[in-house]
Amino acid sequence: MAASGGELNGAKRALRLGLRVEHWPIRGAFTIARGSKREAVAVVAEIGDGVFRGRGECVPYARYGESVEGVVAAIEGCRAALAQGLDRTSLAALLPPGAARNALDCALWDLEAKRSGRSAAALAGLPPLQPVPTAFTISLGDPETMAGQARAAGGFPLLKLKLGGAGDAARLSAVRAAVPDARLIADANEAWQAHETESLLAAAAEARVELVEQPLPAGQDALLAQIARPLAVCADESVHDRASLGLLAGRYDAVNIKLDKTGGLTEALATAAQARDLGLKVMVGSMVATSLAMAPALLLAQDADFVDLDGPLLLERDRAPGLTYEAGTILPPSPELWG
Repeated sequence: MAASGGELNGAKRALRLGLRVEHWPIRGAFTIARGSKREAVAVVAEIGDGVFRGRGECVPYARYGESVEGVVAAIEGCRAALAQGLDRTSLAALLPPGAARNALDCALWDLEAKRSGRSAAALAGLPPLQPVPTAFTISLGDPETMAGQARAAGGFPLLKLKLGGAGDAARLSAVRAAVPDARLIADANEAWQAHETESLLAAAAEARVELVEQPLPAGQDALLAQIARPLAVCADESVHDRASLGLLAGRYDAVNIKLDKTGGLTEALATAAQARDLGLKVMVGSMVATSLAMAPALLLAQDADFVDLDGPLLLERDRAPGLTYEAGTILPPSPELWG
């Protein structure tokens, strides 16, 4: 792999940091078991050397103890290190996994690609990026509303259903009746209770759902090793980076890797490789965000079992230039966007 981030041809350069908070309205509302939101608040880091500039986007997530203010402060705290030529390896020692490190890590990848004249995929040792299919998310609602939204999303062959516990069997049945030929995955966002988990997994299997994400709260998921799992169960809130993979043995069949959890593309690639070594399927996801946040994850998505990178489609508008979505497929990013 080429020299990382602030280093090119063996010489470190002083890097300058730009930082801003952006508000992106969501089309309608995005509703999961923990509540609804109507905008995505993104933090964008820009790292430049006076000639080239790299960008990275993150979305702080309160579920993981993050706030916009805290993430901005953490990134600001790296300003002096960047002036001394911070690279991705040093960044991993400077910040813990999470949104702040993700924005900087992805900005360093982008900067390195632009300075070297090579794509981020090439720098990561990957072949040229290919289009990948993505799921389209159906927000949590009553069965009839979710069924109607599923019918309206007929151009997407893979739908992701947000679930919430009580009433989920009816939601699954209604959606399957509405879209009998669509592939379905589901995400409970930790909303299921222990006593109902086995029956709800059975209901999901009956609806031909291929995978259920995070049915039980993180830290309370030992039950999954003791009950029948008639379909793949995927860890989301229970997995962040490589350090958390060892806790999943016997409980999960797949992991949802998000750059905002791992702390960037660097750790995400390593986490995916280790997950494969452990026999786990890989899902690539993201927070609701713009194409700038999705683009780095497309490197990870090239050989993923499931891809959920529909964030820009949930917004009223995306940044320009953005990614191109065609019939449920994401095309590789232009260099002007990222990488």
